[in-house]
Amino acid sequence: MNTDSNSTAPNSESKLVRALGVRQLSASIFNYTVGSGIFVLPAVAVAQLGAAAPLAYFVCMIVMALVLLCFAEAGSRVAQTGGPYAYVETALGPFAGYVAGVMLLLTGVSAGAAVAAAFAKSATALVPAAPQWVSPLLIVVTLALLMFANLRGVQKSARILEAITLIKILPLIAFVVIGVAFVVPSNLSWSTTPDVSTVLGTAGIVIFAFSGIESALAPSGEVRNPTRTIPLSAFIALGAATILYLAIQWVALGIQGLALANDKATPLASAAHTIAGSIGRAIIIVGATISMLGYLSANLLSVPRSWYAMGRDGLLPQRLSAIHSEYRTPHIAIWLHGSLLIGLALSGTFQQLAKFANLTAFVLYILCAVAVWQLRKRNIQGTEKPFLMPGGPLIPIATVIANVWLIVATASTSDMVGMGVILGIAIILYVARRFKLSASR
Repeated sequence: MNTDSNSTAPNSESKLVRALGVRQLSASIFNYTVGSGIFVLPAVAVAQLGAAAPLAYFVCMIVMALVLLCFAEAGSRVAQTGGPYAYVETALGPFAGYVAGVMLLLTGVSAGAAVAAAFAKSATALVPAAPQWVSPLLIVVTLALLMFANLRGVQKSARILEAITLIKILPLIAFVVIGVAFVVPSNLSWSTTPDVSTVLGTAGIVIFAFSGIESALAPSGEVRNPTRTIPLSAFIALGAATILYLAIQWVALGIQGLALANDKATPLASAAHTIAGSIGRAIIIVGATISMLGYLSANLLSVPRSWYAMGRDGLLPQRLSAIHSEYRTPHIAIWLHGSLLIGLALSGTFQQLAKFANLTAFVLYILCAVAVWQLRKRNIQGTEKPFLMPGGPLIPIATVIANVWLIVATASTSDMVGMGVILGIAIILYVARRFKLSASR
């Protein structure tokens, strides 16, 4: 493989191709958002909130709307590869950027591994008699093929994402359209409203189905007209996903009632079985498998650009910023990220990895909320007028409060200790690398 790994960030960044327009970036964000969560989490929401389960989705919608506004303005001001990492680094300096980058990488790796593990289980559910070794083999082969596709260029990856977006959405829309006729209105009513802490705790889990935009925006250096494309794509993708999620939760709850909570692995498939038998169940499982494949494709497109960006800026080994001379992609970052996904997916479980991905995402959202206000105060922008969110500092402040609240409501002491240990190790590595760079000058 021929590579080119110039040391200066501008030279390396200029080798990337700005090939992602509104349609392509919207498809990437949508694929990242509509992954595996919506096929599993409706049962979790009903188990904790009963018929009031949609309340958790409304909380998620409000939180993600606040986060989205912050990302939209920051992304229109900072058009570098790295997404949220680049926003925070530009606004708050290298150390804060490094912490944001670590959170972004942890979110992308743990969420991607969670979905890869769920993907293998979903695919093998179609063949119950399949031997146990099929599942790990499927993880390795699928991720290796997606790594190769992403290596060959961002345009090819974007085309794959657009095709998967169309395929994955059809069974979900069919489930909603057909399922409406089988809804029992009494299943949707509740006599008592759950307390706020229970709703927030449930939202802190369900929000996994909404997350992903933080990693999907990582290829900002490969976006055409970022001041327009990033805000518009983010609003289109998250708006479509939110409407779809609420419709799916209501229809599934309306069909199954509280019994929806009994199938924590494939609740939508169980609801589909109620209205269409084994064929309906199989269609939903196939749709879930395709949806997860789309998520993984988006993950392999986006997260390696964060590895690349941190290598470009000297916060990780510079080799990660190497650009392939023929395909003009960060090939070493792609192979590293894909290898980590394989390792974690083979060793972890969906619930553990998803919960950890949520916590790291909450920290990242807080950092980005602080960063976007600094970007505006310092009037950092490109050649075109940036998107301006309304309300001045109110939205960043509300974003910080909402995400702190979710952390308190969902994180256990062991979760916080675990994340603190990982962050502590990352900071030690940062200090050691800075000391080494200073000593070599």
